[in-house]
Amino acid sequence: MKINEENVNSEENSEKVDAEEASAEVDSKEKSKNKRKKEKKANKKAAEEANNAAVTVEGAKEKDDDKEEEGGTGSADADKKKKKRNKNKKPSSGQTDPPTIPIAKLYSDGNYPEGEIMHHPTPPDERSAKDRFTSEEKRALDRLHLDIYNDLRLAAEAHRQTRQHIVRWIKPGMTMIEICEELENTARRLIGENGLEAGLAFPTGCSLNHCAAHYTPNAGDTTVLQYDDVCKIDFGTHIKGRIIDCAFTLTFNEKYDKLKEAVRDATNTGIREAGIDVRLCDIGAAIQEVMESYEVELDGKTYQVKSIRNLNGHSIGPYRIHSGKTVPIVKGGETTRMEENEFYAIETFGSTGRGQVHDDMDCSHYMKNFETPYVPLRLQSSKVLLNIINKNFSTLAFCKRWLDRAGATKYQMALKDLCDKNVVEPYPPLCDVKGCYTAQYEHTIMLRPSCKEIVSRGDDY
Repeated sequence: MKINEENVNSEENSEKVDAEEASAEVDSKEKSKNKRKKEKKANKKAAEEANNAAVTVEGAKEKDDDKEEEGGTGSADADKKKKKRNKNKKPSSGQTDPPTIPIAKLYSDGNYPEGEIMHHPTPPDERSAKDRFTSEEKRALDRLHLDIYNDLRLAAEAHRQTRQHIVRWIKPGMTMIEICEELENTARRLIGENGLEAGLAFPTGCSLNHCAAHYTPNAGDTTVLQYDDVCKIDFGTHIKGRIIDCAFTLTFNEKYDKLKEAVRDATNTGIREAGIDVRLCDIGAAIQEVMESYEVELDGKTYQVKSIRNLNGHSIGPYRIHSGKTVPIVKGGETTRMEENEFYAIETFGSTGRGQVHDDMDCSHYMKNFETPYVPLRLQSSKVLLNIINKNFSTLAFCKRWLDRAGATKYQMALKDLCDKNVVEPYPPLCDVKGCYTAQYEHTIMLRPSCKEIVSRGDDY
């Protein structure tokens, strides 16, 4: 019996060991499983943290790139990455082609490009123009008017980009209405048109050949630009009434190059001679001397280029394209002097004809008189039209196409009534003799206390 009890005890002990080993094996498997779960969770968490860290680093790099883009500095590697990210975006100049981005967005800091800076000429009696550029007093006066200068520079940049697009875009065979609408739509986008705060200063002049100025097509005009035409593109932009008045001559036939050169040289002469304390008549004499030193050969015949004596440059005021002073382009004229902080349109016209213009063709340009007193109007249609003019143009020039765009209808009689009462002034096209050719170049200048700024100057002219 004793032997049997030992066997039983041995069997019981063996079963207990087997049970403990099985239990240990289960525990080991559970621990292994839990360990794998914990390791999986740890790996997942580590991966998430690494991903977040990468995103944070990338975001920091993007911010650094943005700072580098604004500040103009940074490493070569950052520049490469920045170029790679921006390769499908707008060009380095910031503007699209054709231009669509408003100038104010291109220069978000509100500082717009300066024009060409020149010294004021020193008159023979060495008056106050001497040493202005280095005078701290004059530089301080400059700073007092920075807001005005900046508004004018914004308008000038919109003008520059618009005209450069139009020169590339225009081709012979286009209608004059098509050309004007493309130019005006582009300029409105770039200037950020906003009622009377910002927009176009006067209708687009596109005078052809013997017509020197003030022609823009009315609705229904079917005139087409030809290869042999000489077209004067004259348009204006403004910010808060600060006007850029700037024009150039467009041709396709090289035979007119000498005519354009004569007028461009004359305009640059007028700009060079202009300045504080300079007499207006002296500028006119210098312009005529340069203009009439040129000859142009057209179709086997030689013509002397003549200054158009009854056209001239002018001073510019807020919402007033002609503000009182005139800059002649022939000798004689006013002995009035230019003054500090005045703004001028220096423009010259050359002709192969008589050198004198007269009213001709259908009128398209109009402008409300700046100093007209209250005039009672009997016609209801005249009152309605005057309200449209006041709301959309005030004392800025306009044309019939713009009245159509503003919603005016059946306004011909009302417009005549306003002209008869001198509330509105008509400006018909100005023409020399038929068969001749005329050219025009024009820039807007600011007579700053310290210097002279040709604010509308560009790479083109």
